[in-house]
Amino acid sequence: MSSAAPKLEQDPITILEELMAARFSCRRFRDDPVPRAVIERILTAAQKTASWCNSQPWRLEITSGPATEAFRKVMYAAASSGKPASGDFPFPREYTGVYLERRRESGFQLYNALDIPRGDKAGYARQALENYNLFGAPHVAIIHSDEALGTYGAIDCGGYVTSFMLAAQALGIATVPQAALAFHSDLVRQHFGLGDDRKVVCGISFGYPDLGHKANSYRTNRASIAETARFHDEEL
Repeated sequence: MSSAAPKLEQDPITILEELMAARFSCRRFRDDPVPRAVIERILTAAQKTASWCNSQPWRLEITSGPATEAFRKVMYAAASSGKPASGDFPFPREYTGVYLERRRESGFQLYNALDIPRGDKAGYARQALENYNLFGAPHVAIIHSDEALGTYGAIDCGGYVTSFMLAAQALGIATVPQAALAFHSDLVRQHFGLGDDRKVVCGISFGYPDLGHKANSYRTNRASIAETARFHDEEL
């Protein structure tokens, strides 16, 4: 009996390319929950993420049903009241040049899709608050790391977030990574009973996508290889 692995219909790189091309930041979800077995399969796949010294620093708080509604209520109330941000990691000092251009383009794509007029700051603010409504998702995963691991722990968690999202995409589950949920890390720690040694990296709201919603009708652009990589073939 042959022990060779079964031949895939597509090359692994083709599968990966298709998953990465299909994944998008979902900003409106359906109400129906994801079965626990599907969530656990996502977690099993994502656990293979590489990490510094194999430390695997990510820990997750995952909500479903009433737990999601309770967290949504707490976060939305805090954000809509104007509670000051209290993130565990420094936010970008500023966006300039091409980074500012990309940020603006992404924002205007969303606002245009939702028919929010350019310059409508009240409309922008209402849409920003949807982060704390979890875009209607039935689940959220809060990713946190050990304070002692500092930036490297956060970097490893970033790799885990990508693995989580691609595994979810492979199973037909939409995701949106949310730094906004880490803006109130003190509240997140309090809500989930986490110690001060746990630092909140981000959240991932997830569920089945509402593909008919305007917020999911566009896709962001990506820079070319020429804009992001330099090749060195000769000694400098």
